This record gives sequence, C-alpha cells and structure tokens, in this order.
Amino acid sequence: MTPAQTTPDPLDPAGLRGDAPLFDAYLRAISERRTPFIIPGHKGRRDLIGDLAAWDSPLYGGVVDVKQRGGYLDEAERRAARAWGADLARFSVGGSTHGNQAVALAVCGPGDRVIVPRTLHRSLLSALVLTGAEPVWVQPRIDTATGLPKGVAADQIEAAFAEAPGAVAVFTADPGYIGTMGETAAIAEVAHGRGAPLIVDAAWAGHFGFSSALPPHALALGADAMVTSVHKALPGAGQAALILARTERIDPARFAAAVESTMTTSPSGAIMASIDAARALLERDGERLGRELVALVDSARRRLSAIEGLVVLDGPDVDPAKLVLVLAGTGADGIAIERDLLDRGMALEMADRDTLIAMITHADTEAEVDALVTAVSESVQERRGTSRPVVGAASWTVDPQMVAPPREAFFAPHEVVAADRAIGRVSAELIAPYPPGVPVLAPGERITAEALDSLRAARAAGTRIAYASNPQLHSLRVLR
Repeated sequence: MTPAQTTPDPLDPAGLRGDAPLFDAYLRAISERRTPFIIPGHKGRRDLIGDLAAWDSPLYGGVVDVKQRGGYLDEAERRAARAWGADLARFSVGGSTHGNQAVALAVCGPGDRVIVPRTLHRSLLSALVLTGAEPVWVQPRIDTATGLPKGVAADQIEAAFAEAPGAVAVFTADPGYIGTMGETAAIAEVAHGRGAPLIVDAAWAGHFGFSSALPPHALALGADAMVTSVHKALPGAGQAALILARTERIDPARFAAAVESTMTTSPSGAIMASIDAARALLERDGERLGRELVALVDSARRRLSAIEGLVVLDGPDVDPAKLVLVLAGTGADGIAIERDLLDRGMALEMADRDTLIAMITHADTEAEVDALVTAVSESVQERRGTSRPVVGAASWTVDPQMVAPPREAFFAPHEVVAADRAIGRVSAELIAPYPPGVPVLAPGERITAEALDSLRAARAAGTRIAYASNPQLHSLRVLR
C-alpha cells in the first residue's frame, strides 16, 4: 500500500499552522462564519468592496478578541524574539519607517546628539523631528568605480564620537539600500565603549541570519536594536515589519511606550499574521531558502557581468542576494531600460540613469530570474551608447550644511520662494529623490546651489522627487 496523499491546505500551502500561532488564529478568523459587531465597516462582505474584504480581518476583535485572550500575539512576538536572539520583539504594520521612529523615541530625546550616516532613510529624519535629537552626520565614502556609497566603517563612527563625545546613540543602515554592508560588529564595540546603543535599520536584511549562505543579522553582530521589513526580502504582507531589541542599553518600558505611541490602534490582522508566518518559514526552511536565493542571484550576476561595460555590484561587503547594476560603461540610460522592462511586466526596485536594482527574493523562480536577465541584456544592447564617466547620485554626494536642528526647523515659521531665490536660505522641508528616499535636503539645512542642481538633474533624468511641497522644484519652502 502506498501512503495516503494529503491535500495541501489552500489557506496554508506551506504547512505553517502548527508553528505560527498568530497566523493560525488569522486563518481561523477568515474561515469561520461570524457576525461581527466591530470594525472594519465592511464586516467581511464581498458584495461591497469585493474580495479585499475576505482577507481583511482586524487584529483586535478579529484574529484575537479585544481583550487579547488566548495570547496569540504575545506568543508570536516571543517566538520572533527567540528566533532573532532578542529580548523583545514587536510586530508592526507601519513598515520599517514606524520601527525607526519608535526606536529613536526609545533611546533619545530633545537636544540629544546622535550619530547618523547620511545614507539613512528619510524615516530617520522624521524621527529626529519627533524626538528633537540633533544629528552628527557621517558622510558616506563613495566607491569611485561605481559612484555608490560603501558601508559605514568603524573609524567613521570613532571620528563622529570625537566630534560629539556625548552622543547618546549610533544609528546605521546595514545593508544599505544598494546592498553594501558596513562594519557592524566593530561599530557596536565603538558605540558600547562610549556607553551608547547601536541601532541598525536592517529594512533590507530580513533574510540575514538564517542560512550559512547569508551574512549574520545585526543583533548577532552586537547591535542593541534592529528594525527589519518583513515585506521586502521576506514574503510578508506589505507594511509588515519587526522591531527587535536587547535590554542591556535600552529600557524595555520606554521601548514599549515608544512602539505603542507611534503605532495604529487598529492594526491589520493579515499583516500581523504574515509576520508570524514569515518567521516560522525562516526557522523551518531558512537554510535551504537562503542557499537557493544566493544561487539564483549569483547566476544572474555571472551572466550580466559578461555584458561589455556593465558593472555588477559584488564582493564580500555586498549583500549576496542583491542585484545592483551600474550602467555608465554601457552608455545606456537606466530610465529607458526601466520602460522596456515595464513593457514586459517587470517592475524594478530602482532605476535612475546610471543604476538599476532588481529585488530577487525567496519567492522568485529560476525561470523568472532567467527572463529578467534576458530582458536586461536585450535592452542594454539595444540602448547602448557612448561610455560615460560614473557620477554619484545626489543622495550620496551632497554635503549637508545644518543651520538649525530638524525639529526646530520643522516647526519654525516658513515661506515659499522661487527655487533660485532659495539658494543660501534654510530649508523647511525634506526633499529626496525616490527611490532611494535618502534626503538631499532636510529641515534646518542650508540650500546650496549644489544641492538644488543635483535635485534638478535627478528630476530631469526621470527620477521622482519625493516629499517636496513642489515636486517640479519651481519653488521651495524656507525658514522665514
């Protein structure tokens, strides 16, 4: 007799129910017949907003009851803390943006000086406004061959402490948006030697630490807190994020208060459950998934490296699962290549004139990656031009001139002036090419001709200018 064949659960094809208590509770919530007298207002009826209503169960009153009997969320967060080696874990539906802001509120306050690499996401700038902390900027070192920023080195943090010996915290991003990795373990030693916690924005590193094919995650390297997205490199729902902390240098009560004060009181049950499911998947299959992912990206890198003039980011200080291409040597325009790929139904994570970034994750197949490599190869050959010098993007190259703390500038009286008349004035707004969302101007910084020219050049090249009151850059908000 042959063993009986089991039919996969269509709601749980990976078989995670027994290892993911919150995910299990969510599946019950959307499967059982209920008559809810609680939000959301669609009550699960598909005849109002379609199938969206079928999966949109609230966390409180849906997946768990309002009084949180059953302890499903607490147990899921305990399992996440254990998996990442943290003392505390909190699930978030606000992405790494919420996590960065919450941890900043947990470790710093008005007037505190904090060490921050300028390549961090705009959410850290918002966190500085929320907390009133003042940044000690660490400028990125640029790789002359690619025009892209390198990871932060320990000696840069040492130099920042020399400038601000009373700094209360160090914030880094590892890996950064383009996948370059810094000296996290050594930076942790420097920070701890000064009595300061190290906070790592690991939004792009959710896959780290669960496979021998991938680097360790930041907590394993000595960080005190780590924020990671579960919807980027991992298969969580959009907006899903994890906030992880150790309590030696971070007060748990203040950490909890900071997370709660910045999080919605009506979190999505689907998003929260997806975090639990992604954690269970990593714990069970992370070693295999990591090896398969790295093999996929490595194959793509080898094939693309054969294209004349195309530089493929690689090496020991680069996320082995990140595919980053530098086009200057081919003469091709990355915005045009992006349009070609969109015509084939392939959206890229980032495209500007000189750089393409394609996110390859555990969800991608060999056939899909093969199609991507073929499409990029064909487009580069079709749009090949004269090789041009590598030029660093505005987000990595502008040297900020801080005149007023971000919080003070955010709340100060302001006026709107023509962009050319704004040169020399102090910005009242945050402006960033997106992606990557790294600010070229932040509240409190002097507007220089260099900064304005770099933003205009980015826009002319087809990059979206985000967060500006006038995205066309005809005018800017400045302090009165």
